[in-house]
Amino acid sequence: MDSGYYAAMTGLVARFQALDTAASNLANASTPGYRAEREFFRSALLGPDALNSQLGETVNNYGLLGGDRLSMTQGALQQTGNPLDLAIEGQGFFEVQTANGLRFTRDGSFHRTRNGQLVTAAGEPVLSATGQPIPVPPGEVTVGADGAVSVDGGVAAIVGVFTFPPGTELTPEGANRYIAPKGVTPLPAKDAAIHQGAIESANQDVIQGSLNLIVMQRQAEMMQRALTIFHTEFNKFATEDLPKV
Repeated sequence: MDSGYYAAMTGLVARFQALDTAASNLANASTPGYRAEREFFRSALLGPDALNSQLGETVNNYGLLGGDRLSMTQGALQQTGNPLDLAIEGQGFFEVQTANGLRFTRDGSFHRTRNGQLVTAAGEPVLSATGQPIPVPPGEVTVGADGAVSVDGGVAAIVGVFTFPPGTELTPEGANRYIAPKGVTPLPAKDAAIHQGAIESANQDVIQGSLNLIVMQRQAEMMQRALTIFHTEFNKFATEDLPKV
């Protein structure tokens, strides 16, 4: 069987996966703190299987789509006027205590509970730089670029902003929160600045996302046409040429 058939099939599968990613990015273009996902392709000769398998097996595997990675580019900051809304400029994530464990997010849509604690829109505690819930007593709240939360001039806590060692792949959970791999310890962000009264938009542009979706659709259609051509040729060979052998 012509190897081009397998190549076209793998291309179709890869384009469908990329189409799902593009659709998800576009659907979350208005989600605060959303990190768009970008597909990546692994090298057949330099990929993780290259040293442990025969060259023929590696090349004929055809599974060149390695998966998706989070894009860490900066999203636009939008002013809200809410003094408890916080946006991160630079690399880093807020740390949140959830019922399922620690989660990380760029969504700074926070508010103060009745018992005076800084929480997310879902009511989950936002953690300080020392990993503790952040108290917010009654009064005028000011948050500095370093995350220091001051109420009526007195510092109550410092909002934690954390990064991870290079190469760390976070796992998305829902639209805009992420899980760190087991055994990976978050590190205090050194170059991040917090903006009070603002939230960060998704780092996915609606126009670019729409274009990406159209491109993925066109490429998937091309792969489908290629498979149709191969299938037609196989049928012709089976019904006309093979009986003559």
